[in-house]
Amino acid sequence: MTRITALARSVLFWTFLPVVAAQGLRLRRTAPRLAAAAGESCGRVGSGRALRVLAIGDSIVAGVGAATLDRALVGCTARALAETMDAAVEWEARGRSGATAAEVLSELLPLIDPRPADAIVVSVGVNDVTALSTIRAWRANLLALVAALQEHSPAAVIVVAGLPPLRSFPLIPEPLRRLIGLRGDSIDAASRDALRERAGVFHVSVVFNLREGSFCADGFHPSEASYAEFGEAMAAFIATHLARP
Repeated sequence: MTRITALARSVLFWTFLPVVAAQGLRLRRTAPRLAAAAGESCGRVGSGRALRVLAIGDSIVAGVGAATLDRALVGCTARALAETMDAAVEWEARGRSGATAAEVLSELLPLIDPRPADAIVVSVGVNDVTALSTIRAWRANLLALVAALQEHSPAAVIVVAGLPPLRSFPLIPEPLRRLIGLRGDSIDAASRDALRERAGVFHVSVVFNLREGSFCADGFHPSEASYAEFGEAMAAFIATHLARP
């Protein structure tokens, strides 16, 4: 994204935000609230080479839209990684619905296992969009979170998931959907720019094939089928980088 495009999107977002403010408040009041996925926050799958995978972040890590965590992003990623690398993958999920990057850093990071991970999956950003975080604050909080994760696991492959296509979410009505999508694009571009020079840290676009059954019942979170697709893509990316000398 060029600076001109980024500036134009920012101007459009803040200019038209008051127009859709009432729509946003109504959506916040009426949107269905689904529970996080059931199950333990850690598990193990496969056999062979020992690997540790940590997932940390928002409702995607909490598994909203899936029945259990092993069928959500962390479980699907671990299972696919175990198959790809003939590995015994120990996984851990620390997620909370509604968490911003700053809240993940302050509230969830202290909860993780002190043992270093081989791979870390980070899902943040959507709640920073809805919380109206500035681009500057978003970049600062994301980089602080990544720095803390690198301090915890210096050798880990850290994968930061890109934002999903918010402009396609059925739950969000127009014109709010278009405006939120615009802001999501800006936040996502800022993530790519901020992480470009960080060794061992990668921004990976969300694999989300929009079709019937892509979303769970709330029209906002992924279905189990979408979690499986995303997890397989994450595992393939992680495996490529773990295999490098």
